[in-house]
Amino acid sequence: MAEQAQATDTGPRPIVPWLKLAPKPHLEGIKCACGAIYLDPKRVACSKCGESDKFNPLTLSDKGKVYVFSVVHQSYPGIKTPYVTAIVDLPEGVSVRANLTDVDPEQAQKEPNKIFNLPVELVTGVAAKDREGHDVVAFSYRPSKN
Repeated sequence: MAEQAQATDTGPRPIVPWLKLAPKPHLEGIKCACGAIYLDPKRVACSKCGESDKFNPLTLSDKGKVYVFSVVHQSYPGIKTPYVTAIVDLPEGVSVRANLTDVDPEQAQKEPNKIFNLPVELVTGVAAKDREGHDVVAFSYRPSKN
């Protein structure tokens, strides 16, 4: 924890370790020599081939497709509901859970077939401030403009 705080003392802090903010916001996975891809940067062994320490960083696409989604109506105090959360499949073969922005929850419930396989793109935004007053940056996905 102290390492993480020291590494981000001067600027925004990503909310998860696989979100990288520079040069442009993107998710970073790791790829094993056998081809398996994971989001967890601290993974010590590949579940596909069993090898350890044969991982290289991999910049993941900022575009994907909605595999499945859910409209959340009840959450922690202070979290505005309803909102849409989804599993997004990335072209590299990994999936990530994230909220969908710019998607009307009521419309998503009425016409769910418009959300399944929806092309989406990664976006970031400030979710909170840390104890030192630095921005904590989270990611979500929104419908692709292209």
